Amino acid sequence: MSEPKQEPQAPVLVARNIDKSFPGVHALNDVSIEVYPHEVVGLVGENGAGKSTLMRILAGVYQPDSGELSIDGEPVKLSNARTANSYGIGMVFQEQSLLPNISVGENIYLGHEDEFMRFGVINWRALFASARRQLVKVESSVDPARRTDELSFAERQMVELAKVLTLEERVHRHLIILLDEPTSVLEKAEIKILFDRVRNLRQRASFIFCSHRLDEVLEISDRVYVMKDGQVVSQLKAADASVPELHKLMVGRGLQAEYYREGRQKPYDPEVVLSVKDLSREGDYHNVSFELHKGEILGIAGVIGSGREQVCRTLFGFVAPTSGEIQVNGRPAHFRSPSDAVAAGIGYIPQERRTEGLVLFLPVLHNMSLADIRRVLRRGVIDHESERGMASKWIKTLNIRTPSANAMCLNLSGGNQQKVVLAKWMNAESKILILDHPTRGLDVGAKEEVYELVRNLTDQGISVIVIADTLEETIGLSHTILVMKDGVVTQRFDAPPGHKPEQLDLIGYMV
Repeated sequence: MSEPKQEPQAPVLVARNIDKSFPGVHALNDVSIEVYPHEVVGLVGENGAGKSTLMRILAGVYQPDSGELSIDGEPVKLSNARTANSYGIGMVFQEQSLLPNISVGENIYLGHEDEFMRFGVINWRALFASARRQLVKVESSVDPARRTDELSFAERQMVELAKVLTLEERVHRHLIILLDEPTSVLEKAEIKILFDRVRNLRQRASFIFCSHRLDEVLEISDRVYVMKDGQVVSQLKAADASVPELHKLMVGRGLQAEYYREGRQKPYDPEVVLSVKDLSREGDYHNVSFELHKGEILGIAGVIGSGREQVCRTLFGFVAPTSGEIQVNGRPAHFRSPSDAVAAGIGYIPQERRTEGLVLFLPVLHNMSLADIRRVLRRGVIDHESERGMASKWIKTLNIRTPSANAMCLNLSGGNQQKVVLAKWMNAESKILILDHPTRGLDVGAKEEVYELVRNLTDQGISVIVIADTLEETIGLSHTILVMKDGVVTQRFDAPPGHKPEQLDLIGYMV
């Protein structure tokens, strides 16, 4: 726990009576918060509580419908992100704001290239040298000349932070840094680097730390605001709070002991629906073999680079294996593309649902029908009544909170977006589902709903392969666990209810 600072008389940032609505959604309702110099303010709440909307208003991305903002006691209108930057406000976005097809250095100084321009020409050596200094601040060794789309998600997150830290040199006033889910994809060592950097920067910066990881919020914050249904429902000192207390304030109920629905884990059917034998892909994984049974949840554990993600992407046809055999329902399968996997009854929920799982600017009903458009076609033309009926069915079945089936997926919360992705594959009647970090970026309440849905799927005989965010989640959900290290399966564990392996049992085969 960071030591609380004595609060000065005047806050550096005040948001007062902020209201914001989108079509069909009252995102913020009379929200007020204050941030004092040199403090870290935690911001927690379920998906859809309004946290990200508030952060975007403070960053100048959205404009409030009513209410006022002030910085150092001066009323301000943050008409865009550049204006917010000029007041020392910078944001690390949950979905990441980096452009994939340009270099790391260009992303770090995007919009500020004129600082390195002479006679209309950019001095690339100077830009990359300055970008490298920013990367050193977050202990990143990424080459600033490297294309951004070549980086891992975690590497891009550290570049996002380096980009915000350029404000240190550009703005000569107290900084306000907004961190929106900054640790969702970081390993423990990277989280430590981030938190160390936050603590070091407190001498000239204040932070708002928005996260679903309540233990991390309590570790790094001085005060915590709790949001629910677009309102601030509580403000408390982090030193006086606990994870169960925050959870209860957020969702209106206590943290359930049956979090992973272990009591609903039933024995799987002996029928083998997917068989993988000696599967290899040069540079990624080697001689991977396993069987997946009807109604089974198979968890694959391993650190970043263990090969587990690439195995799953191979099983959905994103990448081809170098050698080995895949059988679906006893028949050899050769997936040259994801469409081949879909035809074989396999669905895939990607870790980056906003870029790979959804078309954000299409409405809910169109996203649901994308995996198998034939189901809503009549004589080669989309039957809109049939599509609306299909969407209404899944909205009700999965309890998707959306104003209507015609609402844009862009405006849904993360948990409800994830449900739309799941509905897409359920509508396509997929019998095997690959869940790649299915609860990433979701709050505890939304996670519980996902776990419940996964149990519902296995009750219907659907088989699941899951790569989870945490070992606890892998152990809690799975019937069987494969552990991978350096591209090789190092151990297999049975995980029946009441006799689950311990995290330390798995870790010994992971590192």
